[in-house]
Amino acid sequence: MKKRVAVVLFNLGGPDKGEDVRPFLFNFFMDKNILRLPFPLRLPLAALVSFRRSRREAANSYGLLGGGSPLLGNTWEQARALKSVLDAYEGFEHEVFVCMRYWDPRAAAVAAQVKNWKPERIVLLPLYPQYSTTTTRSSLQEWNRACVRVEMDIPTSLVCCYPEAKGFLSASAKKIGQAYEQALRDTQARGFKPPRLLFSAHGLPEDIIYEGDPYQAQCEQSARAIVKELSVPGLDWSICYQSRVGPKKWIGPSTEEELARAAQDGVPVIVYPHAFVSEHVETLVEIEIEYRHKAEQLGIPYFSRVPTVGADKDFIEDLASTVVSHARQSGIYPYGGSRVCPLSSRQCCMAECCVNSGASWNGQLAA
Repeated sequence: MKKRVAVVLFNLGGPDKGEDVRPFLFNFFMDKNILRLPFPLRLPLAALVSFRRSRREAANSYGLLGGGSPLLGNTWEQARALKSVLDAYEGFEHEVFVCMRYWDPRAAAVAAQVKNWKPERIVLLPLYPQYSTTTTRSSLQEWNRACVRVEMDIPTSLVCCYPEAKGFLSASAKKIGQAYEQALRDTQARGFKPPRLLFSAHGLPEDIIYEGDPYQAQCEQSARAIVKELSVPGLDWSICYQSRVGPKKWIGPSTEEELARAAQDGVPVIVYPHAFVSEHVETLVEIEIEYRHKAEQLGIPYFSRVPTVGADKDFIEDLASTVVSHARQSGIYPYGGSRVCPLSSRQCCMAECCVNSGASWNGQLAA
């Protein structure tokens, strides 16, 4: 008999329509991993920020996408592609579930669905290549709380990160390479320098990194590994960070600063969002529309956005192989099995959670 394995894809989530924007943002800012304040302070501030942003920045951004986010649809496309590949593995029966952090379907409903399916094992697979307390840990905490509520105690394995996964690197390099060759064709005849590749990741406040969050280090790992995979002699590239919110100092350089530097240097620009694997508001609006407009204002001679890996064959097949590997064990392991975070990253997922060999660990990181 085939072993039943439930695969749960973690992702951020997004509003389905215009009236969902405010409650979606409220859920986001109420997360203690995002707004790191005591509950009595976090509640009114989350209400205020979500109200203001739902009437201004966020409303405008989602309005450009028809009022809602395409993230859920894109994630389900990845889920179907993953299920198709997993179905070819003998000895297992897989079902793939989508679990969003800040909008439906959320962990409470998904955990109940998983329990009703009666799997023998669960593999949690975040669609965040780089681990952060603001993404994977937050999703894991909500998942663990949901499992406690539905009284589900099933051996579980978490793929905590995969910043240098083979499929992710090859899919990224393939998409960047296509954009790079197109940029060369469009600009060299006009006498411009070779294009500069900007790896643009979602930013974080510096204090989160100082607390030991490994996200920035893993973003840098991914960028270096993709550049190596590209193997373009003398490639001009840099890492930058987007989506700043609030008055705190954020990690840098910002994407806006790198665009300004590219304008000063007179170089074409290619932007690749290497911390995202699914298209959503930050790729389709912030990069494609807002940064493209900024590049035109600055006089940058050429601007191109590289699509995310999405349901690319190399990426999905490598994820499937990782799922099968993790289905044979319980606990928390990155792609490849060994810790990838620098030792200075005190909030590495493997450091924060004990790695068990048998029973599930649904209670861990639930606080």
